[in-house]
Amino acid sequence: MKTLKWISIGACALVPTVALGTTLETVQSRDSVRCGVNAAQPGFSSLNDNDTYRGLDTDVCRAIAAAALGDASKVDFVPLDSVERFTALQSGEVDLLSRTTTWTSSRDTTQGMHFTGVSYYDGQAFMVASDLGVQSAENLDGAAVCTQSGTTSELNLSDYFRVNDMHYDAVVFDSPEQSIAGFEAGRCDVLSSDASQLYAQRMQLANPDMAVVLPEIISKEPLGPAVRQGDDQWFNIVKWSLFAMLNAEELGVSSTNIDEHADSDNPDIARLLGQDGNFGEGMGLDDDWAYQIVKQVGNYAEMYDHNVGVDSNFNITRGLNALWRDGGIQYAPPIR
Repeated sequence: MKTLKWISIGACALVPTVALGTTLETVQSRDSVRCGVNAAQPGFSSLNDNDTYRGLDTDVCRAIAAAALGDASKVDFVPLDSVERFTALQSGEVDLLSRTTTWTSSRDTTQGMHFTGVSYYDGQAFMVASDLGVQSAENLDGAAVCTQSGTTSELNLSDYFRVNDMHYDAVVFDSPEQSIAGFEAGRCDVLSSDASQLYAQRMQLANPDMAVVLPEIISKEPLGPAVRQGDDQWFNIVKWSLFAMLNAEELGVSSTNIDEHADSDNPDIARLLGQDGNFGEGMGLDDDWAYQIVKQVGNYAEMYDHNVGVDSNFNITRGLNALWRDGGIQYAPPIR
């Protein structure tokens, strides 16, 4: 928590200064990172058969724990719905959000939080019942559309139908579980959310062939971790943890070969692994902070592939989430 102290300037004024109890100090004292996640979005955050949270968003949390505590397992996952997530971050219930949350201007400037980067570039889409025979979102005039409250999806739907001079009936639910159940029960013709979530929800249907995701993407949904405003050190730790995974992929350093690079002559790899310079010092971290991330969690490609990519049930192509050199837009500043 922040406490205000007052210091005098000359003889006539008092101005507040801030004495910080940093998030890193809290995390180290607690010996765990409290991470706000989705309760059940396969591929991003959901419980597996061993009651362990798995997914791309949860691996981001593990990377931060590896950097801050040297142990990727030291994460307390706090499941949050779309309405309560921001309050949980603002109140200090969680140290960060990694919960398929879209980076928008209002969230970044008026809700006491800062986004630290983009872990997944997404966009809103539509899933329809196959027996409707609909091939395009342009054919959805008059449709009943299921969506989730407290999300950008509600606003995007309104914008899309208004711009295209179409009408729709919104059927709003509080959670992804409720919205997919409503769709499956026939309470709506269409389910609209981020494309990544639709692919996951389609897999949850008793008969996935009953639904198809339409090709149109109607919005920009850059998803990424967010932290409270006012703690630059923690902001940097969360931001550079994601950047470290991207830089590792670009350099060809993975969890399986990282120790083979222990004496690398490549200066970029040497800096990444803490062999040249101390780039953790400015964040209050040990020299091997990035090594711990890659060794314990993996580089970005490893995280992507086994959660939502080629090694998962979803097999979502990298697309925009490919590195910049591979036709995508994932790009991390250098460690130097």
